[in-house]
Amino acid sequence: MNTLGTCFSLACRALPRAEAELLTAHALQQRSSLLYAFPERRVPDRLALQHAACIDRRQRGEPVAYITGERGFWDLTLTADRRALIPRPETECLVEAALERMSGAPRVLDLGTGSGAIALAVAASCPTARVEGVDCDPDCLDLARRNAELLRIGTTFYESDWFSAVEGRYDAILSNPPYVAEGDPHLDRGDLRFEPRGALVGGSDGLSHIRRIVREAPDHLVEDGVLLVEHGYDQAEPVRNLFRDAQFHGVETLTDLASLPRVTLGQRT
Repeated sequence: MNTLGTCFSLACRALPRAEAELLTAHALQQRSSLLYAFPERRVPDRLALQHAACIDRRQRGEPVAYITGERGFWDLTLTADRRALIPRPETECLVEAALERMSGAPRVLDLGTGSGAIALAVAASCPTARVEGVDCDPDCLDLARRNAELLRIGTTFYESDWFSAVEGRYDAILSNPPYVAEGDPHLDRGDLRFEPRGALVGGSDGLSHIRRIVREAPDHLVEDGVLLVEHGYDQAEPVRNLFRDAQFHGVETLTDLASLPRVTLGQRT
């Protein structure tokens, strides 16, 4: 007979405890606390089989977010699947920095919105903002719109290859573009193996998309409007140089929760 306790023990033998707890609660449709409070509770065979399948998927390396179908970001719970990059804690630095520099009713653009995480976090935290998110992938836009619908957050999403379909000027432009270099060995490790390659790779040095964004952004910002871009921990200096070459002022790089250089920003002259 399968019980909560036996299923949880099986998962703990196969996975780190935190992952075992999360996946067991998800597969067995129980709150995590019940795994400890009522280990003797019986588990239907169909859920036990579902649980075993989840553990197997994780052992093969599939990201937890894709198995559970959701991911926490900011104070939101987002639907997550293989259509888009999994939102990561370090990207919250980008959202926080943008919110600190907003006032009134700013017009905000999220470039390469993916699951809509950045746009939705900004819109939820600044209800007066007019937030738009663009992506070149219609599948990502479907996911972003689904998240907006589920969370009941008013945000506009539409298709655009970076700025190609963008009109007018914005008070803030945010982007977490692909910035991993082609051939980086990390692409063949861990969660990255399962995520869409197009959302990760930014050319031979990882900076091809960032170059385009920084070069074109001044034409889409109001005077003193701010551009904020996430990048790799080892890309801060070249990204700052790109901002300066594009005549941004007040250029600075902010660190993430791990104290790594993660977001560079600057204001349009």
